[in-house]
Amino acid sequence: MVEFSLLELGELFVAVAVAGALGARLGLSVIPLYVVGGMLASPFVAGRLGLPYVLPGETLTLLAELGIVLLLFFLGLEFSLDRLLAAKTNITRAGLIDITINLPVGVVIGLALGWSFVEALLLGGIVYISSSAIITKSLIDLGWIANAESEPILGTLVFEDLVIAVYLALVTSLVLGGDGTGSLVQSLAVAFGFLGALLVAVQYGTQFFTRVLDVDNPEPFVLRTLGVLVPIAGFALSIGVSEAVAAFFVGMGFSTTDHRERIERRLVGIRDVFAAVFFFWIGVNTDPRLVFAAAVPLVIAVVVTTPTKLVSGYYGGRVYDLTPKRSLRVGVGMVSRGEFSLVIAALAAGGTGTVMTELIPAFAVGYVLVMSTLGTVLMGESDRVERLVFRGESTAAPD
Repeated sequence: MVEFSLLELGELFVAVAVAGALGARLGLSVIPLYVVGGMLASPFVAGRLGLPYVLPGETLTLLAELGIVLLLFFLGLEFSLDRLLAAKTNITRAGLIDITINLPVGVVIGLALGWSFVEALLLGGIVYISSSAIITKSLIDLGWIANAESEPILGTLVFEDLVIAVYLALVTSLVLGGDGTGSLVQSLAVAFGFLGALLVAVQYGTQFFTRVLDVDNPEPFVLRTLGVLVPIAGFALSIGVSEAVAAFFVGMGFSTTDHRERIERRLVGIRDVFAAVFFFWIGVNTDPRLVFAAAVPLVIAVVVTTPTKLVSGYYGGRVYDLTPKRSLRVGVGMVSRGEFSLVIAALAAGGTGTVMTELIPAFAVGYVLVMSTLGTVLMGESDRVERLVFRGESTAAPD
């Protein structure tokens, strides 16, 4: 077994540091640049050129998982359970618009390509689910987190994250076979039971969360926060529930305490470091040659699903009574796809047949790279997008 060495870790940090500097110089989001940096440092590129490279492995995957856990934890900090319940009608309406438009589109594309229904359903999930990690990072970086459009964006992401827990349980049973209906029911029961227990803890555990972090010294404060977050996320993953969804609920639990701002201040640097590792890890696992093999479905999906996310996001914003310009920003903000699309691809790789084991994973990597880049660029250039859509109208402010 090949171990992840300190030298490889050093190469990782050099790559993400250069990507970050390049993003700052060009005024671009660092997220797709981290992915590209990982691709360049991978055995598929650097290795073939005879240069030092980073091997994907269990240790790097573990560090990447910690990155997604911290990103979703921070998302939960911005969305308390009371706020979620207060906005449940709007969240449900916007979420239903989102899934009704985007999931069937992916399924239809898969069926049109001659894939089986299960394969098409996997494609539907990949193109449906927006990236909570990428979008959250972009909201923070661009300062949108305090804007009116952040509420429908976050609300729709919450709906998607809840749906994906059910979806993953369903497609896992379909892809891996299991023992039919009994296996599916058991998977769903475990997922809902665990998430239900987390919801109860979030609703009634404010006093517990407050006492855990009731310490003045920064070091034990950070360690206690991670001591609650990471074991819960790890346990969720061990029983087949998304660690990202679990981290989101833990974040909601801490959001009800007086320590929320202190958590954000103390852990933001840790979050950013491991988030960079997560996006780098995506690139390290990507063989650019396989992406070309999925060029046809990739081009079709990008051309079709970019406008569908813009449309569903726009009408999701209108559900929240936002103006047309702010609603357009919601659509722009929902374009990025990322971590969950790759989780679905990894699940497909455990199936049978060329489409599942090769084509879908290659498609997912290329799709995430294109859509994460496109989504972050569109968010950064939202003013120009508004001018193109609302020609002749003033776009000095999106209200």
